[in-house]
Amino acid sequence: MDSLLKEKSNKDISKLFDDIAHRYDFLNHFLSFSIDKLWRKKLVRLLKAENPVTILDVATGTADLAILTIKKIPGSRCTGIDISEKMLEKGRSKIRKNKLESNIDLLNAPAENMPFPDDNFDAAIVAFGVRNFQNLSSGLREILRVIKPEKKVFILEFSKPGGLFKTIFGFYFRFLLPFVGSMVSGNKTAYKYLYDSVENFPHGDTFVKIMNDSGFNHIRQIRLSGGIATIYVGKK
Repeated sequence: MDSLLKEKSNKDISKLFDDIAHRYDFLNHFLSFSIDKLWRKKLVRLLKAENPVTILDVATGTADLAILTIKKIPGSRCTGIDISEKMLEKGRSKIRKNKLESNIDLLNAPAENMPFPDDNFDAAIVAFGVRNFQNLSSGLREILRVIKPEKKVFILEFSKPGGLFKTIFGFYFRFLLPFVGSMVSGNKTAYKYLYDSVENFPHGDTFVKIMNDSGFNHIRQIRLSGGIATIYVGKK
């Protein structure tokens, strides 16, 4: 995965998401048939059981997960980081609309070099972002650094289903998603990159090993919708 993303710098990835920020939310929900909303709700239910007060949302995008988290966990505070300023602008607009400015802060920062002290957060969350890290292992080690001892990270990411569903899912992601995405957003490259990033992501046991090598333990996988997506939970 790291070798794949070395072909695109953080600057390249930032520009790519800047270019589609104006249609990102619509396409996310449309192209996933809104199942992504159910997946995020599942992650937040798992997170809520940990009773966190301070939460880090890595690769927050337009802040969907941060907003949902604050709504579902009253009294918590969330800090979101992302490398796309246009995505963050969309996120800030949604935060103002929901009157959550006092609960959510958004910062432009890469996952591999976060501007936070050690042992700072009660939990970390990532939704469909780890596959965009410039360096996957470095990003995971940074997450480990900034969460408190005994606390957890919750990572929601695409994975690969098996059987006939694998064939259908592969066709959809390789051909239909880039076509529809490019028609609506005007950027074919972005959705070709999305397919490539999902196809090359080291999901399942391979990703669990990378998390373990990065310092997390007690790692578990929760497969969703037949394996289309997986929530990975790891402890510091």
